[in-house]
Amino acid sequence: MRRYCVCVVGVGAVGIEMLKILKERNFPVSELCVFAQRQRDIEVGGTTYNVKRISPDGFEGVDIALFAGTEGEKGAAVTYAHEAIKRGAVVIDNGSDFRLKKDVPLVVPEINAKEIKRHKGIIANPNCSTIQMVLAIWPVYKTVGIKRIIVCTYQAASGVGRSAIEQLRKETFDLLDSWPVIRLSRKTKESIDYKPALPQQIAFNIFPHIGGFEDLNYTSEEWKMVKETHKILGDDKIKITATCVRVAVRTGHSEAIYIETKRQIPLEKLKNLLSKQKGLKVLDSPKDNLYPLPVDCEGRDEVFVGRVRKDPFVKNGFWLWCVADNLRKGAALNAVQIAERLIRC
Repeated sequence: MRRYCVCVVGVGAVGIEMLKILKERNFPVSELCVFAQRQRDIEVGGTTYNVKRISPDGFEGVDIALFAGTEGEKGAAVTYAHEAIKRGAVVIDNGSDFRLKKDVPLVVPEINAKEIKRHKGIIANPNCSTIQMVLAIWPVYKTVGIKRIIVCTYQAASGVGRSAIEQLRKETFDLLDSWPVIRLSRKTKESIDYKPALPQQIAFNIFPHIGGFEDLNYTSEEWKMVKETHKILGDDKIKITATCVRVAVRTGHSEAIYIETKRQIPLEKLKNLLSKQKGLKVLDSPKDNLYPLPVDCEGRDEVFVGRVRKDPFVKNGFWLWCVADNLRKGAALNAVQIAERLIRC
């Protein structure tokens, strides 16, 4: 089997998951390089990685460059992707900068892996909330069609990165410590230095603000779900509207997804379609209190679906509750799966 020189760019929350997943899935690596803004050693899952300062020359000899990406600002791929490409690498970018470019494939491998073949050096990873939604609706879309999607997301702090996770942790301790019945030791409250990454208090709170506000007072995250879904499915006729909410959860995005199908389908057949979709796992026994929860899905690769039910007032309307680990299938795992398909092309 051929082996590949792979680099991971960025060692934030997503970059760390990329390193874990490459190892877990035994990706055929001949050499693994790790790049970031400053040089240091990091330990991930018992393995020490030497992180090198990123530079154009660092991409010499690299076959596949996995850019961990950032949300809400320009990612490293804007500066370095073309440097990697001209040295012979294929870039798989988790950032948002190239997703909607016409000549850049936007890929969820279970849905449109064939798009990988038409890359011109860059393949884009969709937004985390988009990935789990399109995978959940895909078996229904390809069987009976979908004309409308209404989605509300409940997105974890880790979607912003390690600073947001630390903000959630520190705010939680500070608020609990201020309550008269509870006192926490100072040792427990020790925290790393961080800059607040979220525009509002996140501990014991939720707020409907992810990304910047854009057209029609929708946020960039909400428009991503619309535009990226249209591109992945190759269908801009689907009417999609979203409200994206940040919640006090460490890791794991949840979504309440309403779909209106083009053709009728019995509820049990719809559930059966979901249960047969690769990458989906149905947890749906409400009387047993069984439905997907972010606390149970953290660290898991599947997208989980439950609370599947019919709208009692709309003939072809259905609700799904969908949860996934946003750092894995929502980012790092999807990127590595793209790389796995790429080397088979």
